[in-house]
Amino acid sequence: MTEHDAQTTPEREPTPTARPTAATTGPEHPADAPGAANTAGHEDGAQVSTDVTPPGIPEAAIPELVIISGMSGAGRSTAAKCLEDLGWFVVDNLPPALIPTMVELGARSQGNVARIAVVVDVRGRRFFDNLRESLADLEAKGVTRRIVFLESSDDALVRRFESVRRPHPLQGDGRIVDGIAAERELLRELRGDADLVIDTSSLNVHELRAKMDAQFAGDSEPELRATVMSFGFKYGLPVDADLVVDMRFLPNPHWVPDLRPFTGLNEEVSTYVLNQPGAKEFLDRYTELLQMVAAGYRREGKRYVTIAVGCTGGKHRSVAMSEKLAARLVAEGVETVVVHRDMGRE
Repeated sequence: MTEHDAQTTPEREPTPTARPTAATTGPEHPADAPGAANTAGHEDGAQVSTDVTPPGIPEAAIPELVIISGMSGAGRSTAAKCLEDLGWFVVDNLPPALIPTMVELGARSQGNVARIAVVVDVRGRRFFDNLRESLADLEAKGVTRRIVFLESSDDALVRRFESVRRPHPLQGDGRIVDGIAAERELLRELRGDADLVIDTSSLNVHELRAKMDAQFAGDSEPELRATVMSFGFKYGLPVDADLVVDMRFLPNPHWVPDLRPFTGLNEEVSTYVLNQPGAKEFLDRYTELLQMVAAGYRREGKRYVTIAVGCTGGKHRSVAMSEKLAARLVAEGVETVVVHRDMGRE
């Protein structure tokens, strides 16, 4: 793991944050649990429904459950984001007493939430005390659950916290090592119950993602999603582009009076662009290149790629080529979205 997995959030009672989509896959933050949603109405000691097989819902509808826990700074956020990218519904910082309720909601989703991952830690110690009771209740209900425990050496954890210059959430007025020792003691029993223990002392982010993929991706290779974006160079490069290709080596339909009013979505314009010398060869070769790049992205744990295809104004050549390139990617099994950033700006 890298230094950025170190826990930086000060001690406080946690509230849940649901992360159902990939929109939260930004750069790794030092904190293992970002800001959370409102859980008003739930106080310590309140009655929480634990009926995970409500009337009318078959047992087959009960979602698979993974609980992610472990040492602060050991990589809980990275593990959670990996499961999120694999299609799991991830809830970060959920009080353990609410886990049965979360499973019940998943069961009521009629199969739309088939896999749930919950990140729990010891910062809200009153909530954490309820974890064993919740696990026992889930087991009695026949819920399939696995516990993933992220471990790391004291030396590695100290380096990570020092690198981000933030205290350990449990150190109080003591040293970082005091907080680490306190956390190990609180987590000792949970670690013993874990189905999978991953020591991240010498792992980087990509290596941890590979281990999670190996455990949870199944037989299928993790999915890669692509955005193919046409743009005009005169409006500037897309700031989120991973790969940029330049279609200005092809003749510009702008200078063909009959084609000028149309865009690359028009069949006549598309045919004109693809019939130019080198256009079809470029499409074939670049598709082959993307196959190699995509395989490397998957190995490195990258799940999203933006391919920017540019021409002068982003109206003709880049639009036509983006459409053809996206079709090739879809044929290769890559989930692809096409965006024409600058079409219509002229």
